Amino acid sequence: MKLLIVPARTGLQWVQLGIRTFRQQPLALAALFFLSMAAMSLVTALPLIGPAIALGLLPATSLAMMVAAAEASHGRAPTPALLLVAFRTGRQRLHSMLTLGAMYASGFLLIMGLSMLVDDGQFASVYLGGEPLTREIAESPDFQAAMWLSMGLYLPLSLLFWHAPGLVHWHNIPPVKALFFSMVACVRNIGALIVFGLGWMGVFIAAGMLMALVSSLLAQAVGGIASGLMVATAMLLAAMFFTSIVFTFRDCFAAPDASDGSDAIGAEPPGFSG
Repeated sequence: MKLLIVPARTGLQWVQLGIRTFRQQPLALAALFFLSMAAMSLVTALPLIGPAIALGLLPATSLAMMVAAAEASHGRAPTPALLLVAFRTGRQRLHSMLTLGAMYASGFLLIMGLSMLVDDGQFASVYLGGEPLTREIAESPDFQAAMWLSMGLYLPLSLLFWHAPGLVHWHNIPPVKALFFSMVACVRNIGALIVFGLGWMGVFIAAGMLMALVSSLLAQAVGGIASGLMVATAMLLAAMFFTSIVFTFRDCFAAPDASDGSDAIGAEPPGFSG
């Protein structure tokens, strides 16, 4: 496995590739993303352990979207079966993905636990427990401090897991090493990732402004359709974002050796054919 360093402008290319790839298979990619979110919502409903299990499924969900985007970029239609791709690639990779999920859930819950020390669990209750966010709570200094602490701690956690699912799946890297190499790749390519984040922020803001205008017009004529349109647009944009993640992985690591069986689902790794 060889780490690649890319210029900052590559971040904008990742955004463009994600949108372009989504446009090639919009129904398949959107359906896969919606199914992933629905499955995690159902798991969250389980008493006591539901939220932790749902958190542990996030690396597998991210991998499913990466593989689906790789399929779409090669002209193949992703199927719902890719939801289980993290659990169909051999016992070793299955164990590694389960370990990644457990580590992610533990890290996220630790962050929430630390935030509780600041505001007695108010932020965690809103974020995880579904407690309504009132204006009084949002303006609370303790709530804001807990929110900023959680955001600050989540950044290194997200960098640790950004490339880790792909490294486990395509390069067969053990979980702890995958986390280390993910962090190193993100730090070494931080310029491109910043441009990538800013690019997607611009897309979300532009789409939000457009939808706000459309919704205001529809609200006068139809009413209830406006809010549904906003939710649907937000979900589609999130699906596009997850579609683009695979290109950040492709350009940060050299292609794996085909002889190691790393592509266990029978499709070539993303973008490695040129």
